[in-house]
Amino acid sequence: MRILLSNDDGVHSPGLKILYDELKKLGTVKVVAPLEEKSTTGHSLTLHKPLRLIPMEKDFYGVSGSPADCVYMGIKQVFKATPDIIVSGINRGANLGQDVYYSGTVSAAREACILGIPAFAVSLDVNFKSRKPEHKLNYLTAAKIAVKVIQEYRKKGFPKYTLMNINVPDLPISKIKGMMPARQGFRYYNGAVLKRTDHRGRDYFWVGGQYNGFEPEADTDCAVVAKGFVALTPLKLDVTDMAFLEEMKRLSE
Repeated sequence: MRILLSNDDGVHSPGLKILYDELKKLGTVKVVAPLEEKSTTGHSLTLHKPLRLIPMEKDFYGVSGSPADCVYMGIKQVFKATPDIIVSGINRGANLGQDVYYSGTVSAAREACILGIPAFAVSLDVNFKSRKPEHKLNYLTAAKIAVKVIQEYRKKGFPKYTLMNINVPDLPISKIKGMMPARQGFRYYNGAVLKRTDHRGRDYFWVGGQYNGFEPEADTDCAVVAKGFVALTPLKLDVTDMAFLEEMKRLSE
């Protein structure tokens, strides 16, 4: 099996390297990832400036662009063929609810999905308030689960233009309660914009705000992960609100 691996945390991310080691058990793996962290960059392609593709070490390449750029470069310049699957991760932090629209990790998988290639996004639900040292994060749990999910759904298959979004609790694998299919939930952020002043008296701003929990619905990715289960959420490219579309048609008759 030919596997293209990318992420949005950058080519030097420890989660990327741990996932690479596990994916090698399935076949040939090439890593094409951003040279710098590209978290929350969403889905973008670099069209107005050149890209650099830099060999880093065996099977690892850095790209001076976005996660979606990395998928293109991996296919056209590294494999020079279509990989069997594309995997993005392990992201340092969950990609739950509407986070999938901001996530560079999910965007790399979505780019593969657009190209008709089976794709998996893998994220670890890190508690950023706990400030756990990087080497104590359970990336290996997420990597082993990703391999298991890939093996299972490579056999079963899933619809074209659909990617699998995998969110894993930050726990030792022995404490994971299981894997559950889950729909996309909704997370709350306070939306704060922090204003600061630099040493020259000029204003600058930090955007993003703090996480304030999720909509309490039992069958969502947010709730599943909070209970200690791995959330498996199939995401499709077509995000049309079909129920409202049908209502619009009825109203226009």
